[in-house]
Amino acid sequence: MASAPEHQSLRGFYTLFHKEWLRFWKVSVQTILAPVLTALLFLVVFAYSLRGRVEIFPGVDYASFLVPGLAMMSVLQNAFANSSSSLMQSKMTGNIVFVLLPPLSYQEFFSAYLLAAVARGLVVGAGVFVFTIGFVDLRFEHPLWALAFAVASSGGLGVLGIIAGIYSDKVDELAAFQNFIILPLTFLSGVFYSIYSLPPLWQWLSHLNPIFYMVDGFRYGFFGVSDVSPWVSLAIVGTSFLALSFFTLWLLRTGYKLRR
Repeated sequence: MASAPEHQSLRGFYTLFHKEWLRFWKVSVQTILAPVLTALLFLVVFAYSLRGRVEIFPGVDYASFLVPGLAMMSVLQNAFANSSSSLMQSKMTGNIVFVLLPPLSYQEFFSAYLLAAVARGLVVGAGVFVFTIGFVDLRFEHPLWALAFAVASSGGLGVLGIIAGIYSDKVDELAAFQNFIILPLTFLSGVFYSIYSLPPLWQWLSHLNPIFYMVDGFRYGFFGVSDVSPWVSLAIVGTSFLALSFFTLWLLRTGYKLRR
């Protein structure tokens, strides 16, 4: 049985996580249904306009190829948006003080925001599959691989969102992260194509994009085919997550832009 201080600590962590969960769940039309609809529109525009003209993997039609990529894109963008917007808005309105005053360690602060970001990302990703499963023929060759990449990748973007939220004091600063870093890296990660359909220079540049490994490894879980070995992809994704996590914990421990 946990001691009283440990019990109180877990209670504080759970309270902060629950607050972050309710923050996006209570406006689920905006935070869940809207990104699912966006993914469906991409599917309609790209898959059905190119149906029968493009085959990335042998025996896999383009619509089926596209769905895991769209799901992962939705997972990543929403994991990032959840933690980054929450912290930035709390700083702008001044209510971040109500999170910093309670006796929470920076590890608990980090874990609560991270898990809420992962939760939102996974819920949105699941929503994409629910609404597309009746329109495409999806296989699940290695479901554990898909789950591992979904969790690790959403965690990585959730941590990056915490960094962006800590750094950003205004909406336009956070928008710069989204428009000049997250969006380009996501769209150039192989969501809509195989990187081996690109010229050699762009193939090389794609290998420098960590989000490429997230999408490629996730897609491997469905079709058993990938552009890069899933072990290599998982190692890169896991290393990126750990590096970002240690950096974020250092920012929280020093109170950078939070305790002023």
